[in-house]
Amino acid sequence: MRNLISFSIYLTLLFSFVNVNATSLTQTPPKKKFKVVLDAGHGGKDHGKPSKAGSPEKDIALKIVLALGKELEKNKDIEVIYTRKKDVFIDLHERGKIANKAEADLFISVHCNAHTSQAYGAETYVLGLHRNETNLNVAKAENAVVFLEENYEETYSQYDLNSPESAIGLELMQEEFLDQSVFLASLVQDNFREKLKRKDRSVKQAGFIVLHQTVMPSILIETGFITNTQERKYLNSSNGQLALANAIATAVNSYKDKVFSYLDNEIIAGGETVVAEVKNEEPDKIIEGVTFKVQLAASKRKLATKPYNFKGLKEISRLKKGKVYKYYYGATSNYTEIKRKLEEAKANGYTTAFIVSFEKNNIQVPLKQVLN
Repeated sequence: MRNLISFSIYLTLLFSFVNVNATSLTQTPPKKKFKVVLDAGHGGKDHGKPSKAGSPEKDIALKIVLALGKELEKNKDIEVIYTRKKDVFIDLHERGKIANKAEADLFISVHCNAHTSQAYGAETYVLGLHRNETNLNVAKAENAVVFLEENYEETYSQYDLNSPESAIGLELMQEEFLDQSVFLASLVQDNFREKLKRKDRSVKQAGFIVLHQTVMPSILIETGFITNTQERKYLNSSNGQLALANAIATAVNSYKDKVFSYLDNEIIAGGETVVAEVKNEEPDKIIEGVTFKVQLAASKRKLATKPYNFKGLKEISRLKKGKVYKYYYGATSNYTEIKRKLEEAKANGYTTAFIVSFEKNNIQVPLKQVLN
């Protein structure tokens, strides 16, 4: 009897072990969520830009961010993280730390603009040098919040906030993320212009400290002018805030689908390579000392440069910049040839691919500079 009981227990344990392992073998690992950090500008003792009527900038920015987060959370593949969800003061450098600690894929900071005139329209900034005096003034206005922080002299000792060289110095610290930041900013501005019929004040570069603190593609959106009579009403209205939030959310989802969708899995299903037909033969344009490549994607994931990972495309190379891997198709000093490669990449589904140029030691140089 004892042996029969022991054998019964043994069978129970055996079947339990088999079931557990069978389950673990059939289950796929959870898909990594696309993380977006939303930053409502200002807050607490920092009211932001003043408004003669209606809510201050800090309240408008928060309402837009909360509506934006709610919309993004409808996508089960997106995780939303907030720098603040209520009226509290958060140091600029802490906002960046929140995004970096979360290892976010995007950082979006939302603000309202202001001017002494009746200027109006929306503009989206990426980190960069001040291209003109207007951009400098916008950056200085947003950066001025640091003077409300404790120990700001020590925290921001590397910045001269009143200098044209200012906020980030002379070097573009976030260069490896600039392409993606500009792409996202362009999607946002397109939606503002086409879906909401807002005045498009374009994508711009300036030295915002809050963008400098992050190590991922980052943008700062000036949703409109709180000092413009009509635009202030729009920014204060629930309909306006929801419309802006939805337009930004659509841009984020589009960015995710176009830039990251084919890098969601470690191995990407391959397929037949589509060879683009070049109808008009151009003469070869050789530029000595320069290597042209087609950038397909950028990701935090390190993938084998094999055709099965890149829809059958061969001649794939990989470069690491910071924490990001960039993937390229082709390598030639023939600009005419690389244009054919670009068409092939697009024909194979890499619709946002573009040409980049390198000098010796893989030093990237602006394509326009090379062609000129």
